[in-house]
Amino acid sequence: MFLTCVNFAKGKSKVYLVRMVSAAGTGYSFNTRRNKLKDKLILRKYDPLVKQHVLFHEQKKIRSI
Repeated sequence: MFLTCVNFAKGKSKVYLVRMVSAAGTGYSFNTRRNKLKDKLILRKYDPLVKQHVLFHEQKKIRSI
């Protein structure tokens, strides 16, 4: 018996790359990672267009990492 082609199963990703959008309505956004099993992210970060800290909400999943 010859083993010419061996396929190994890929492991599933545990992390998503997600886009975070400013709640101030400026359209400013950034990408970050989050755990696949967690709820949607809400972060408080600096928005340079408003020049103050605002909430950022997860808009969509970009891809699995």
